[in-house]
Amino acid sequence: MALDRVSRSARLLAVAALALAAAMGLSACAPLIAGGAVAGTVLVATDRRTSGAMVEDQGIEMRAASRLRAEIGNRGRVNVTSFNRRVLITGEVSTEADRALALRLVAGVENVLAVVDELAVMGSPSLTARAADLLVSARVRAGLIDAADLSSNAFLIVTERGTVYLLGRVTAREADRATEIARRTAGVQRVVRVFELITEAELARIAPAPAPANAASQPPAGN
Repeated sequence: MALDRVSRSARLLAVAALALAAAMGLSACAPLIAGGAVAGTVLVATDRRTSGAMVEDQGIEMRAASRLRAEIGNRGRVNVTSFNRRVLITGEVSTEADRALALRLVAGVENVLAVVDELAVMGSPSLTARAADLLVSARVRAGLIDAADLSSNAFLIVTERGTVYLLGRVTAREADRATEIARRTAGVQRVVRVFELITEAELARIAPAPAPANAASQPPAGN
């Protein structure tokens, strides 16, 4: 039990250190418009999308960022996170007109199926606030890693101004469990679910096969 607690603490510290290091890399000169990876996503790893879908999502984020940069420039900080062609837009712009423009630009990107609008009309947060969001994402990720009944790599986490956005292809059971973990996490003010729900049967089909037992641990034949 003591070893388990040490292991959990070590994971949390490692994830938090990663988040804080990323935050320290931000500066006033950093681009105000970027893809979702800058918006508080921590430990983005393999997930349940196909490799083709992941490449397509990266393309959507890049094309959207390019359009936003050209049309809005430094008038806002718009973050675009695409998951299976469903696009989450977070961040801030200074006017309602720019908000409408940003939504229109992203919705017009090729292959976008739907847009989840979480873009606010307000000033951009301070570096301290953005670092706090990264730390919240780290804590949520650590909670998902500690949950034995979840595959943490199935979830993408974005945090903006204390609001945690959870993305992924998950079952209703997994969605509820991850939401519960996020809501109990220190610093979380609100949880928004941007899930693509699948059935337990579909999960069983796409889940990786368990690793084979170590042959060296098996008793010799005939004993």
